[in-house]
Amino acid sequence: MTTQAQVAFLFPGQGSQSVGMGADVYEASPAARHVFESVDDALGFSLSSLCFQGPDDVLRETINAQPAIVTVSLAYLAAFQAALSPNSSSWTAPLLPSYTAGHSVGEYAALVAAGALSLKDAAQLVRERGRLMHQEGGSCPGSMAAVIGLDADALQEVCQEATRRALAELHVPADGTAHPGMGRVAVANYNAPGQIVISGEQHALALASELAKARGAKRVIPLAVSAAFHSPVMEPAARGLTQALENTSIQSARIPVIGNIHAAPLTTAQEIRGELAQQVAASVQWIRTIEYLAQAGVTLYIEIGPGQALVGMVKRIVKGATTLNIGNLAELEKAVDYIRAM
Repeated sequence: MTTQAQVAFLFPGQGSQSVGMGADVYEASPAARHVFESVDDALGFSLSSLCFQGPDDVLRETINAQPAIVTVSLAYLAAFQAALSPNSSSWTAPLLPSYTAGHSVGEYAALVAAGALSLKDAAQLVRERGRLMHQEGGSCPGSMAAVIGLDADALQEVCQEATRRALAELHVPADGTAHPGMGRVAVANYNAPGQIVISGEQHALALASELAKARGAKRVIPLAVSAAFHSPVMEPAARGLTQALENTSIQSARIPVIGNIHAAPLTTAQEIRGELAQQVAASVQWIRTIEYLAQAGVTLYIEIGPGQALVGMVKRIVKGATTLNIGNLAELEKAVDYIRAM
């Protein structure tokens, strides 16, 4: 199938999970069912049951939420392509996207869709990523907060000042013996204009939150996460992930994947390994990612997976952008009708 529109497939990150996700498409689509069964087999337990039935507190655990979101996203993608063409067993046929991208852990789904990672390898790698990130959350407790109404430069200065103060107040030794995240806070996610997320060790994050309010932020909203993702707290997790990646087969991407760190296309296996290792401790450049796609001529953005966070961000970054969601059966059927009409 060829269309005039350039299409990007977008995949959501952690926080989009909810009990019951994917149950409808599992029942309705053999292609989706095959995705769930393949991941259950790869992980050695029924992740699908956890997605469909919970309990919520177990599903929300980082080690479970991350592979669950990637699996549900890819199940909807498989069902979508199969609905467009019943003979399709491809992530990218009959609707071939020009690009894929994913927010944080969603990047793994984007890489599977682009042919760089197998479904089973991605599931195992994401589960290990979740384990490593959870482990660092225990070693250096921290969290994240969304800051509304403060620009990026001002927030960078807030994080730098809060880090200086926290390092001094916590008496963090400069000899490298302390956890690398201790007393540090950083910008984690550049999600949309006026909506940026900061992340860090709990004392530094509290200081940064107060400073942000003092500097004119409209709201600072604590996020319900178990650790300081995409901050220096995750540097040991990045090292652990480097080792896991050495044992994982990665191919060159058949479709460019716009990476989180530099908001530029990832194509070679070497580029992808570097991205995935460092991404857990680096900022997610989502505004620049969507700007890149818009400048490259993308006119249709399809968010595939639970929730609708990404299309909301897209609409704030690219005024008048055309977006579709595929996160339940009704949305899937609507998307199929839209693509057929194209």
